[in-house]
Formats: sequence, C-alpha cells, structure tokens
Amino acid sequence: MKTIILTILTLTITTSIFASTESRNEERLCKVFQNKALSYKKTMRNDAYAKKTLESYETRAASYCSK
Repeated sequence: MKTIILTILTLTITTSIFASTESRNEERLCKVFQNKALSYKKTMRNDAYAKKTLESYETRAASYCSK
C-alpha cells in the first residue's frame, strides 16, 4: 500500500513540475518569436524567401502565444 501511495505521489509531483516548465517555455517562445517577427519585418528583403520566413515566425508566434 505504501508503494502505491508513494508511486502516485511521485507521479503527481513530476507531472506538476513538467506542466509548470512547459508553460514557462511556451511563454518564453511566444516572446522570442514575436520579437523575431518584429525585428525581421523591419529589415526584411522583398522576395518570396523573406516573406516565407516572416510567415514562419508569425505562425510560430501565434502557435506559442495561443496556448
């Protein structure tokens, strides 16, 4: 019985730590890609590759910021 309780407690703690770390990482990535998109937009060239790069940054920013 003690083993079962210890296992459940360990899993609960591990899961909460992982969820907290995941949330902080998503917040960090949200800021990173928002800043990348803004700075890239200011200095980007006018060609298809540059537009796709900006689109990629904006897509990733939207993905991480919506969570």
